[in-house]
Parts: sequence; C-alpha cells; structure tokens
Amino acid sequence: MREIILDTETTGLDPATGDRLVEIAGVEVLNFIPTGEHFHVYLNPERDVPDEAFQVHGLSTEFLKDKPLFKDVAQDFLNFIGDARLVIHNAEFDMKFLNAELKRIGLDPLPAERAFDTLTYARRKHPGASNSLDALCARYKIDNSRRTKHGALLDSEILAEVYAELMGGRQATLILSAESATGQMIEVKTRRERAKPLAPLLKEEEARAHAGFLEKLGDKAVWRDYISQDNG
Repeated sequence: MREIILDTETTGLDPATGDRLVEIAGVEVLNFIPTGEHFHVYLNPERDVPDEAFQVHGLSTEFLKDKPLFKDVAQDFLNFIGDARLVIHNAEFDMKFLNAELKRIGLDPLPAERAFDTLTYARRKHPGASNSLDALCARYKIDNSRRTKHGALLDSEILAEVYAELMGGRQATLILSAESATGQMIEVKTRRERAKPLAPLLKEEEARAHAGFLEKLGDKAVWRDYISQDNG
C-alpha cells in the first residue's frame, strides 16, 4: 500500500486571511516502510513572513524570496503524490492550505477523504492524553532530538515512524509487506506434492528378505493388518 506522509509550513493559520504555504514535504512509504523517495520544496509566499511564524519554522522572508512559486511546482507535487493516501498530522490544516493554493492557480482541490489524520486517530487510541507529534514520539520512544524547530521534511520523516507505531505497522509489515526494508523479496512457501515420487531406498533383495521373514511369522505378524489397510 503506497502512502505519502505529508507536512507543510505556512505564514500563519488561515489561507482565507492571506496566509500562504512556505514549505511542502512528502515521504513515500510502502506498507509502513519509507522507500527513500520524497518530495521537498521551499516556496516564495509572495508576502512577508510574520515573526510569529518565523519563530515556529525559522523560514524568513529573505530566505524564501528567491524560491519557486507554488504554481511552478504544483504539477511536480501532484505527480509525486499520485493517487496515494495522504497521511497528515492535523490533516484539516494542511489540506486547507494545499487546496487554497490549488484553487488559486485553477486546479482541482484534493478530496478530504484522501487524507488520513493521525491526530484524530491518536486521540481515539489515546483518549485524554497529549497527542502532539512530540508527545507521540515520547510515547513510542522515537528520537526527535533534531526537531528544534518545525520543518516539513523532518516532521514528515518523524511522522512516518510515529505512523508505523500508531498503526502497529512494524509488526504488520512482517506479514503484509511484499518486501523487507532492504528490498529483498519475502516468499511464503507452501508444501507441494512431488510430480514424480522419489525412488525407494529399500533394495530389491532386502524387500524379498523382509517378505520371507513375514511369511515365517505367519499370524504373529500383527502389523500386517496395518500394512494392508495402508495399501487400501
């Protein structure tokens, strides 16, 4: 099952008030295992980055001013995600921004049902507990020490690990995956009947000697009945 672990960074909280995307990242996973393929781009939001947003992700107006516009990378992004399910932590937020950008350049929005929200799922699985990405890392003992600021690519990579644990994916992969993490095929072999039976190991003279021994025993050879039953 191909899925894309997705994250974005923005200039603020609401595209309806003029906020824009500044970073998009997606990590490809097959049956919960990252394949090494990813999409990552910084974007020129065509506006200033407020200080509140800069404190979150560290992407400044100066850094972003020479980066591509969303319209320049939109098709590459759509080609990368294809028809895969999008796995997002707090999916409503990211989908809202992605669809606002797509609408701005006249492209169809991404259907809401394509997104799997790990935040909603974690809240059902761990009711009453904190289910932020950092909290889930602590719960599942995932190293997030590199996460000093929010970053779409790093957060996608971390979420891929959280998602595997959240869904029981590390165990499920042993059964469901067609490939291991090294790319080696895993075969499930079933017992098959031989097309041609093996030649008997008992030599002909040994078989005659055994038959003669049985004749001497007569009715005392109690296993003779079992042999007859086996031979039908």
